[in-house]
Amino acid sequence: MELKKTAVVLLSGGLDSVTVLVYAKSLGYDCHTLSFDYGQRHQVELQAAQRLAITHGATTHRVMQMNMAAIGGSALTDLNIAVPVDGVDGTIPVTYVPARNTIFLSYALGLAEVVNAQAIFIGVNAVDYSGYPDCRPEYIAAFEALANLATKAAVEGQPIKIETPLINLSKAQIIKMGSRLGVDYAPTISCYQANEQGYACGVCDSCRLRRQGFLDAGLVDPTRYC
Repeated sequence: MELKKTAVVLLSGGLDSVTVLVYAKSLGYDCHTLSFDYGQRHQVELQAAQRLAITHGATTHRVMQMNMAAIGGSALTDLNIAVPVDGVDGTIPVTYVPARNTIFLSYALGLAEVVNAQAIFIGVNAVDYSGYPDCRPEYIAAFEALANLATKAAVEGQPIKIETPLINLSKAQIIKMGSRLGVDYAPTISCYQANEQGYACGVCDSCRLRRQGFLDAGLVDPTRYC
């Protein structure tokens, strides 16, 4: 009997991850979405992720609890480290969260085994997010190799693919792709320091990239800025 197409999709509540969810759905996957309450600066992205999962027909949605703030080392988990507002410069920025994608993918891998998923979709991008070492194609290839050595599913003949449909796209290309698939970006939260009402700061690196992406795509930016 042919297995139905099933995927785990990492869903942050941001622009990239909802594009990946809708793309995976367009390929015929039943999608189990996975978000993380990891000690980040705000909770509004998790609220957005919940709404997006429902809107776009996720089969299930889970929020995993962990305290990466206890480790710190990132402007996203340590309130004593300021979120940069001067733009990216090619170095690894302080918004990099140590080992985050490795931890997230590990949880996704566990869920993939439980729901018999053939794929894990993640919205990593090596073009706009300059300097993030866990967004590179070679990192994804290495994790996929690990996944298929370390799981019962793969050993028994069902390998798990790590899918990164956005990895070589610019922000404008991502926005155009999502728009073609019918994504409404207004409910998404990309800002590193959005307020409790979900309004974006407009000056952090993520806001700058998002704003420029809509401009380059020739589309109206629906983001609510402070």
